[in-house]
Amino acid sequence: MVRMVQSIDAADDRVGQPIPSTPAAARDPEALVDAILTELGGFIRDLRCGSTERLVRGDLSMTQLHVLWQLEHHGALPMSRIAELLGISLSNATGLIERMAERGLIERVRTEDDRRLVLIRPDVAGRQALTEAELLKREAMRTVLQRLGPAQLRRVADALHDLHAAFSAELGTTGHVHHFVDTAD
Repeated sequence: MVRMVQSIDAADDRVGQPIPSTPAAARDPEALVDAILTELGGFIRDLRCGSTERLVRGDLSMTQLHVLWQLEHHGALPMSRIAELLGISLSNATGLIERMAERGLIERVRTEDDRRLVLIRPDVAGRQALTEAELLKREAMRTVLQRLGPAQLRRVADALHDLHAAFSAELGTTGHVHHFVDTAD
């Protein structure tokens, strides 16, 4: 574990440094992958830290947002699956969901096939919170992207397209539909 932390600390020192485009770097794909991971890790940390404050201003905890994001991604879920995804006990998940239900963020629905099975899904306020969170993230990214020139924007767009396709292929999520949220432009 110490070796990994030291490696991450060393990588942090390289964040923002140009990724080598020398012929040697082209011959060493592993070094290029490491450089990309360093940049991506720094970018994700900055994005997460920079957007967290804005997202929780709406009086939602990060845990509540995480539940809503999981429901958006997976669709309606039983309580046991929510607990599993969050890595918490069933009793803790039940308390969390109860508090969210009291605020109108989620609703419990019974399935037609088995009335004993109760699924959790976002309610109107939960869907609104997801939409607002997405709009905040988009506006934050728009501000960042506006700092780039047209050629840089094209490279970023192409690279993200390729990365998304590779990621989807790796996870088998090509064409995955997110549930319960309106996409904004």
